[in-house]
Amino acid sequence: MRAMTEKNLRDAFAGESQAHMRYDIFAKKAEDEGKSNLARLFRAISFAELVHATNHFVVLGDLGESVKNLDMAIAGETYEVEEMYPAFQAVAQLQNEKGAQRSIRYALEAEKIHASMFQIAKQAAEEGKDAKLDAVHICEVCGYTVEGDAPEACPICGAPRERFRKF
Repeated sequence: MRAMTEKNLRDAFAGESQAHMRYDIFAKKAEDEGKSNLARLFRAISFAELVHATNHFVVLGDLGESVKNLDMAIAGETYEVEEMYPAFQAVAQLQNEKGAQRSIRYALEAEKIHASMFQIAKQAAEEGKDAKLDAVHICEVCGYTVEGDAPEACPICGAPRERFRKF
């Protein structure tokens, strides 16, 4: 693929991915406001944006077999833990942005767990097996991730067990 087309598709993938997430967030807000049809509209169009992003991702050749996908996931999580979030945190601290500091800390701590979980899953995938995985619980406040039972309180943000979503 020629460089300009590749850059355009990567930019489109980023934009479609952000729109997908933004519309999901908007849907939740509309639902909280009792606007079920508006929530449904946001969710429907969010799905269309996901289709667009997926198409771009596939055409770019970024979708591979599970081991390659896990390598990409591990690299992304590791970059966030080792470089991106520490740099973002330093700026937020320098500028005394408390909300940003909290949001970044939440993400950084969860990303460490994600990298580890992906690494364990990769070992199984390299052997041609599926990952052995118990229930996964995610804190809806900060994103803390735990395999097995949810804790009584989130160790990162203190949210109660009821705020964990099971996968």
